[in-house]
Amino acid sequence: MIQEKICSSVSLSTVKNFLHKLGYKCLKCGSLPAKADPDTQRKFYEETEKPLMEMAKKGEVVLCYCDASHFVLGNTHLGRIWCRVRRFMSTFTGRERYNVLGALNFVTKKMTTVTNNSYITSTQVLELLDKLVHQYVGIPIYLFLDNAKYQRCKLVQEYAKAVGVNLVFLPPYSPNLNLIERFWKLVKKELGSAYFSNFPDFSKNIDLLCSRTHTDLKAEMDTLIGEKVQLFDGMNLKSPNSFEQPRKVA
Repeated sequence: MIQEKICSSVSLSTVKNFLHKLGYKCLKCGSLPAKADPDTQRKFYEETEKPLMEMAKKGEVVLCYCDASHFVLGNTHLGRIWCRVRRFMSTFTGRERYNVLGALNFVTKKMTTVTNNSYITSTQVLELLDKLVHQYVGIPIYLFLDNAKYQRCKLVQEYAKAVGVNLVFLPPYSPNLNLIERFWKLVKKELGSAYFSNFPDFSKNIDLLCSRTHTDLKAEMDTLIGEKVQLFDGMNLKSPNSFEQPRKVA
């Protein structure tokens, strides 16, 4: 495109240096669900999420982020390691799936989980609510959740009200507001640099990571889980297809 406009050949390195001087960086594109509403997310964060964060830090409430993640033994989440030559990991055998429904305490970073190797349903959500109620006695519990049907169903909402857990549903298509998503990313990163020959070892390592969030992993969790969330209002949300593409030379 540049060559066509200035009628002169320019090397790729020259273009890169020129863009760097102008303050441009070659950044990986981020993703945002197409149906997300940045304005709604901003309003939810300022009017609901941030005030609850402040109350939780003062000890007035317990604030937890809830979500389910599904880890497949046969799936590879390759991580990065420091090495002289590229390292190849043995691929996993089988397609067994380990499901983890977790609630992450915003302040202490303690994870409360319900796990299985079948499916996450409303039954597991009720079990998680019971665990939270017994774990945090005498203090109001607020639980942020997405809009999955097994979490928003009438059974779960009525049971939560009966046991005194306040369910706070995030705006649709807003995984960026659910801070537990950052922990799932950390787990997948850890799994990507190790080989597991069997499903029990695979699931045991996931359980171990979940149990360490408030102990030896807390320093790292404190950097991941804080008051800052990613909001998209005011950002450039255009598709790369909106930019002018170079024409084919006849």
